[in-house]
Amino acid sequence: MGSDRLIDEFIFSCTHDVVMDWMLPGVAPTGRKIEIPMVVAVQFEGDKIACERIYWDQASVLVQIGLLDSKGLPVAGVETARKFEDPQLPSNALIRGAAARH
Repeated sequence: MGSDRLIDEFIFSCTHDVVMDWMLPGVAPTGRKIEIPMVVAVQFEGDKIACERIYWDQASVLVQIGLLDSKGLPVAGVETARKFEDPQLPSNALIRGAAARH
């Protein structure tokens, strides 16, 4: 990385009660709770921010607000946040579940 970059990992948690065009463009508020791990990478040039990138699992968001049915798909919901919070949880539970469906 170097001294000109910052990486931040965190759990983003909210209730989808307002329009969120940055995350869910064109989706009316559902009133559902969202919890997802996010990663932000910030690059600096001198004392100014030159670039910022934000990453998250959009499929997990869609499952949590009810716009995507995870049945038959290798998609998790709030479980992704639980794994981030508790590293003792198994990493491969989703893989085992997908393999069992085939």
